[in-house]
Order: sequence, then structure tokens, then C-alpha cells
Amino acid sequence: MKAKSRWETLQDCRDAIDTIDNEMLELLNKRMEVVERVGEIKNDTGGAIYRPEREKAIIERLTQMSQESGGVLNKSAIEAIFLEIFAVARNLELPERIAYLGPEGSFTHQAAESRFGAMSDYLSLNSIEAVFTTLESKRAKFGVVPIENSRDGIVGETLDLLSKSSVKIVAELYMPIHVAFATKAKNIESVTKIYSKDKGFGQTRKFLSEHGFANIEQIPVESTAKAAILAAEDENAAAICSHIAAKLYGVPTMFENIEDESDNATRFIILSDFKNGISGEDKTSILVRLKDAVEAGALVHFLQDFDAQKINLSKIESRPSKDKDGGFDYWFYIDFFGHIDEERIQKVLAKHEGEVTWLGSYVKGED
Repeated sequence: MKAKSRWETLQDCRDAIDTIDNEMLELLNKRMEVVERVGEIKNDTGGAIYRPEREKAIIERLTQMSQESGGVLNKSAIEAIFLEIFAVARNLELPERIAYLGPEGSFTHQAAESRFGAMSDYLSLNSIEAVFTTLESKRAKFGVVPIENSRDGIVGETLDLLSKSSVKIVAELYMPIHVAFATKAKNIESVTKIYSKDKGFGQTRKFLSEHGFANIEQIPVESTAKAAILAAEDENAAAICSHIAAKLYGVPTMFENIEDESDNATRFIILSDFKNGISGEDKTSILVRLKDAVEAGALVHFLQDFDAQKINLSKIESRPSKDKDGGFDYWFYIDFFGHIDEERIQKVLAKHEGEVTWLGSYVKGED
């Protein structure tokens, strides 16, 4: 026999939710009072507002607490809720401006909002270089740019700019690249044209064929955000675009995740002007230019120093140095697990003084 519920009717449920919401609001206000004091302390000491390692520790603790108590919320749900709470809290400590590779509604915008929430002040820029320039001139506190795609590989422009910039990587995040079919049309038969970036059509051929769109007018535009704008103006048009673009421009999503391949993901980095503390789950990025690179085995000897200290590498990529003197000279971009301030890592880097450019140490993201 089914156990009797504490809430017999729909109204009972609504009354209970209202009571709980009131309690949550009271607790959130108390939390934000503490946050304001944290902001005052950080303002006096010059401490960084964004601390990814602290946020990660909180989410891990709450996830474990939920699991042990048999709670309904899993890690993904807890992360979604508390990342927004963290973003609100940071804006109470100090309003944030986040520069990102635009346009508004792009996947980079979606990545930025997933970490900094809806309250932050976002600045859409037309190039990765403009994001770096904006941070260096202090017109924004944070920047979000792509650094790697699971299919297209490394973003060379980001690496080249990191090699000569004063800003550092303070966080990374991996985001699956999903696209939506958004339209104001009342039904699928009413759609007479589809807007998207040219790559968007190529990535959704199976969907378009299965739903009878192969012969409907397909209009390429400069971005998926532009596609959403145009679809918002025409009830017989649709857009293949990001979820955030559809939401931003008020175009209802008719179908989600319509890409042919579901394993496409992009690694984004968050840039700023401070140094993270050690979290115990860190990754460090460096650029290496070996003085004796022309000698046989120079790179092998360098990497053996990491092996001797039991430092695991997660990525190595060569890049042309682009020096004015020409020639075939290369930098090596390397990611490894650990923090720049760890003793074992300092031992390795001390042996290669003048050859290594530190790009940042940060909590490793979940891919």
C-alpha cells in the first residue's frame, strides 16, 4: 500500500513550496550579508573576487552531503543552482564586467554566462585580440575565449596572444556544442526558410533531411546569433543557433540538440590578472621555448624532468614562434596537472629559467 503523503492536494504542495521559498530567501539574504563583508575584507587586502578553487570545493562538499543524505539533487543540479548564487554573490562584492568573443548569443557568450550568471555586465567583442586588449587596459576584469575544439583542434590565435600578454588563465571550462532549431512558426510545416552560419547547415544535414528541410531555402548569415535575430522577425523563418541565442532573442526552441554528431565540445578559458591558490586539483599551462631546441633530444630531455618529478602532462602542442628573424623556430604549449607553486614543479622550472612562460594555474575543468 502506498504511503500517505504529507501533501494531499495540489494546493498543499503549493503552500509547502511557498513556505520553503520564503525560508530559502531568508537564508540567501543572510548569505549575501556575509558576502558583503567578504567584499569589504577583500577590498582592504586586494584579494581576488573570483576564486574557482573555493567554488569547486563548495560544490564538492554539497554534492557529497546530498548523496549521503539521500537527496534528490545530483552534482549537475547543485552546480547549476550554486554557480548562479556564486555569480550573484560576486556582483554584490564587486560588479563584474566580462569581455568575450562575440557576437551576443555566441557559444562563447553561453560559456561566459554559465560561469558568471545573468547579473554580470557582458561586453561582446569582435575578436580574440580585442578581448586581450580590453583586459590589459582594465576595461574588463575577466575575459572568455575558446582555446581548443575537440574536432578543429587548438585555437592558434589564443595561444599566440597568451605568449605575449600579461593576463593569465584563471579557469577553464569544457562545453558541449549543441545547436537548436528555433522558430516562431506554429508548426513545422509553416517554416519556409532557415537561417544559420554556413557551418551550422553542414553540422545538421541529417536533421534537415529527416524533417523534410533539405529543399527549403537555407540562408547563410555571419553568425548563429544573427540567424536568431532574423528568425525573431519572421514567423515563417527558423534559425539553427545556440540555445542562448534562441533565448536571448525570444525565439521558441522547437527541437534541441539537432547536430549530426553529439561529441563536439569546446574548451574555453577564463582570463584575468590574478593568481589562484592551490586547490589540490589544478592544471597549469606554460609555453616553452628551449634554448638548445636545435640539438637532438632537447625536448625529450625537458620532458624527462617532468617525468622525474612524477608530473603528468595532459597536452603538448607546437606553435611557430613568429619571430621577426624568420626561420623555423617553435614554441611548445604544454598543459600539466599541478600548480605552479608546488615544490616539485618549481624544481623543474628552476632548471629551465628563461625558457618557460607561465600562462596560469587553475582548477582543472571536467571534460
